[in-house]
Amino acid sequence: MLNHIAIVMDGNNRWAKRQGLPGPMGHKKGVQRIRDVLGQAKERGVTCLTLFAFSSENWKRPSLEVTALMKLFNSYLESEVERLKEEGIELRVIGGRDRFSSSLLARIESAEAATKGGKLKLVICADYGGQWDIANAAQQLAKKVVAGELRVDQIDQHAMASQMCLNDLPEVDLVIRTGGELRISNFLLWQSAYSEFYFTDTLWPDFGPAELDKAVDEFYTRERRFGMNGDQVKGK
Repeated sequence: MLNHIAIVMDGNNRWAKRQGLPGPMGHKKGVQRIRDVLGQAKERGVTCLTLFAFSSENWKRPSLEVTALMKLFNSYLESEVERLKEEGIELRVIGGRDRFSSSLLARIESAEAATKGGKLKLVICADYGGQWDIANAAQQLAKKVVAGELRVDQIDQHAMASQMCLNDLPEVDLVIRTGGELRISNFLLWQSAYSEFYFTDTLWPDFGPAELDKAVDEFYTRERRFGMNGDQVKGK
C-alpha cells in the first residue's frame, strides 16, 4: 500500500530558462503545480505528501533568488491555507526555523494551526537537510542522557527514529525526483532507508497528475523485500 510520497521538486530554474523567463517565474510555476499533484495524490489514496521546497544548502544561492523564494513561500501560505483547511489537508513545515524572518515564521505557525487535524498531511521541507535532521535527533537524545532520562545503551534505531522529523507519520514509501538528476541531495536520509525511488527527466513545473500516476504505477510493480528474500515476501 502506498501511503507516503516524498518529492524533490527539481527543475524550476531550467524550466524558466527554456521559456525565456527569469528564474523566479519557474519557481512560481512550480508552486502552482503543487495543487494539481496534491489533488492527484489524494485520488490515489496517499495519506501523506512531503515536498522538498528549500534545502539547508539552498541558502548558498544568489541572494535575489533566495529572497524571491522566501516571498513565494510566504505567498503560498497566505493564498492556500483556506483551501487546504476546506479540503481537510493538514500543513506541516519541517526544518530549521532560525533563519526565517519573523513575519514568515508567524505565517507558518498560523497556517499549521489553521489546518491542524486534516486527514491528508502535506509536509513542506524548508531549510531542511537530512543530515541536519539526524544531528538534531542525536542532540535531543544527548539531552535526555544528560538529564538522566535515558541510558546510553538505550539509544538504538528506534530511539533515534522517535526524535526524527515525521516520526508520527507513515514511513516514506516512494521518493520521486524530477528534473533528471540521479541523487537525493540530502533529502530524508533516515526516512527513506527502505523507500522506492523514481527518477524522471520531467521538470517540476511540467510534472502533473499524469506524471504522478506514472510514478505510482511504477511503484506498484516493485517487490518490496525489506531485507527478506523474494520467497519470504510471497509467503512460499
